[in-house]
Amino acid sequence: MSPGGVLTWANALTLNRLLLCLPLYLFISSASWLWASVCLFFAVLSDIFDGKVARKQGNTSPLGGFFDHATDAILVTTSCLALAQSELISFWLVWLIPVAFIQYSLDSRILSGHALRSSALGRANGIGYFVLVCCTVGSHLLGWTWLQSIIPMFSWALVASTVVSIADRLQATIRATRLQ
Repeated sequence: MSPGGVLTWANALTLNRLLLCLPLYLFISSASWLWASVCLFFAVLSDIFDGKVARKQGNTSPLGGFFDHATDAILVTTSCLALAQSELISFWLVWLIPVAFIQYSLDSRILSGHALRSSALGRANGIGYFVLVCCTVGSHLLGWTWLQSIIPMFSWALVASTVVSIADRLQATIRATRLQ
């Protein structure tokens, strides 16, 4: 929502992505790879364009940024939950993604109206979560068993990099607190 309470085009795109979370979860859970791919296509498109539209229309805000990132976290977490329940990836990622996002939000003091402060590793992980979901769904849609065999290793690499990211942000927070 914009400060005046009107839904902006950028937030409408983000809301579209949020509304795709449940269907995407259900399609992955039922191995409906074509429909999961369609959901992912529209989710990724909305993620690419929501920020661009907000900047072009001058509607950027800390709350809009939070809505965008929270929606991303919900989408990849629910998708990873379906993949983990299907025994395609590790369950660890399902727990670590929300922990990393909550830490990121609290560390950025988003509730006080501050903009989110990203890190290079956190950004790479965020992209990696989308890539993991898209590659898993795509490899099953296309029957690419060679890619399917790499997915578990990729998910474990994301588990490790997410743990490192959480630890790094925690260490930076502790250092900053000691300097105050």
